[in-house]
Amino acid sequence: MNIQFESADKINGLMTITIEQADYQEQVDKKLKEYRKKAQIPGFRPGMVPMGLIKKQYGTAIKVDEVNRVLGEKLYEYIRENKIQMLGEPLPNEGQKPQDLEGDGPFEFKFDIAVAPEMKAELSGKDKVDFYSIVADDKLIDEQVQMFASQAGEFVEAQEWSGNDTLKGDLRQLDADGNTLEGGIEVEGAMVMPSYVKGEDEKKKFDGAKPGDIIIFNPKKAYPDNDAEVAALLKKQKEEVKDLESDFSFQVTEIRHFQPAAVDEKLFERVFGEECKTEADFRQRIADGLKAQLAGNSDFKFLQDIRQYMDKKVGEVEFPEALLKRVMINNNKDKGEEYVEKNFKASIDELKWHLIKEQLVAQTGIKVEDADLKLIAKDAIRQQFAQYGMSNVPDDMLEQYADEQLKKRENVENFVERAIDVKLTQALKQVVKLNVKEVTLDEFQKMMRGE
Repeated sequence: MNIQFESADKINGLMTITIEQADYQEQVDKKLKEYRKKAQIPGFRPGMVPMGLIKKQYGTAIKVDEVNRVLGEKLYEYIRENKIQMLGEPLPNEGQKPQDLEGDGPFEFKFDIAVAPEMKAELSGKDKVDFYSIVADDKLIDEQVQMFASQAGEFVEAQEWSGNDTLKGDLRQLDADGNTLEGGIEVEGAMVMPSYVKGEDEKKKFDGAKPGDIIIFNPKKAYPDNDAEVAALLKKQKEEVKDLESDFSFQVTEIRHFQPAAVDEKLFERVFGEECKTEADFRQRIADGLKAQLAGNSDFKFLQDIRQYMDKKVGEVEFPEALLKRVMINNNKDKGEEYVEKNFKASIDELKWHLIKEQLVAQTGIKVEDADLKLIAKDAIRQQFAQYGMSNVPDDMLEQYADEQLKKRENVENFVERAIDVKLTQALKQVVKLNVKEVTLDEFQKMMRGE
């Protein structure tokens, strides 16, 4: 076997692999003998089929498989041993000549290899990068208090409609004279939220509504161009209300008002447990929780700023664009060249950052262990529970959910990338000089939106 690798410009590589008969024949003969032992061909006892017949039926297919196996093994072995930083996968060279695999060879295969450009990406204490520390101010803590109060709230009966109250009552279709239409649509216990009524004239009819009041309104005017809302209200199919023009009477039987929970010891214990007794302690715990959440936002922004900083520091880098476009087309055969052209620049930007990040990981010496993946998985699950107002989930439950998530390969790959980002962020905060700037969450969010 002979392998040659050429890369005159250091980014476009051409690998030529020549496979001789000696490289594959021993394994081919071995597999033919195995086939002969198992072959069941009419007229011959098992194991007694003439080798010539076995070769005729299976020889070429076995040889092709073996040549491809040897080719793949040696190609990647050469790349690994010679430390070629390949981008994407090898592609058959456009000048590759057809090979007659029914013959004995030698067989010559040519591959185009996209090679990562040489660059130097490192940081030191001489590099100064902004770090935005988000302050949990009273406004943010107040918002969190109200959120917890709302999550623990309940619906209570009210005597007059206001705000986002829900009205419950009986709907009856009316005729042209304003009387109940015989055989018309009737719905008992219908639910109406006037605040969601789109027609302003219809919405005003519910102002000051009380239990027992009868309100005359038109559903189609209340929800213009939205037959789905009308159908849901009247418990009909969309097709049944398409041409509906009638007014309806709505007799209010109940007003349901959402009442947030009182900010008292009962709420404190519900959110943080029995040891939380006072409002001051409650607010402090919220502040502590926000500090951890906001630190994650600060770190996310810091890594973004590191990326921008390194992009400028490394400068322009030449990539084997023509070859990488071929790789991208090969990986997106169902999307075509237009998709590649549209997304190529963003793909190159991501590739450049990936190569920079690899060098920063090597510089800082960080490694991702199983324990890191478990922490990342648990944190992701903790955040999911927090979205539903569950902020005090037992650790053993988080462990159980994390173990399940880590059984799925696609999840593990995502957790590895997140773990690398987390560990690299912490490591680089110790390497560069931080230009710390305190901001409120509102200021931080405006900055992230580019305002």
